[in-house]
Amino acid sequence: MPEQGLFPIGSRALIYQVDCPFDLPHQQRIWAMAEEVSTWKCVAEAVPGMTNLALRLKDVPPDLDILEMRLDALWQSGRTKTLTGKVLDIDITYGGAGGPHIHEVAEMTGLGIDELVRRHAAPSYTVFAVGSHAGYCYLGGLDPRLQTPRRKVPLQNLPGGSLSVAGLQTGVSASAGPSGWNTIGTADTVFFDPMREPAALLVPGDQIRFRPVEVIA
Repeated sequence: MPEQGLFPIGSRALIYQVDCPFDLPHQQRIWAMAEEVSTWKCVAEAVPGMTNLALRLKDVPPDLDILEMRLDALWQSGRTKTLTGKVLDIDITYGGAGGPHIHEVAEMTGLGIDELVRRHAAPSYTVFAVGSHAGYCYLGGLDPRLQTPRRKVPLQNLPGGSLSVAGLQTGVSASAGPSGWNTIGTADTVFFDPMREPAALLVPGDQIRFRPVEVIA
């Protein structure tokens, strides 16, 4: 778990990292912080992340210790925010060429392919945060039995639409790029389209349900 505190990530940007579990109740506290902090005079934008809050500043406060104390107090208040968004069903082809690591995940978890797919498709996943690349969503709700380590050697060009798992998270790549996660399938949905309004399909608080349409073992 990263150290808790306030850290610079640029000349006018900071990240406030908290030491907390990766679950919905704590993410709701991050959402509440983002709503409140975005109203502060020195803050241009507050963006919720995974157990953290990124701040883009209008002006850098003369004393960052005071800003950190305000953030600590807000976090300790325990205030939460509930976001109710849309629910999206995503068709998934598990395994095959688009899910090259499904057998490795099955071996690491001790599950058969059918049981792995059943467990992965069972929850309704909540979009906790967006980031990494345009349109990508960090999802909460993965069955702990499907927890796996990141790959030692990342893939350099994972196709967009790839469904992967790592740690207690799962997600679908919105565009092609490198990834150190374990890819178990492909989605038929376009998560980011710059010609669409809005360009990103999902926002925090939305929910995803994965629907298996084919399992290629």
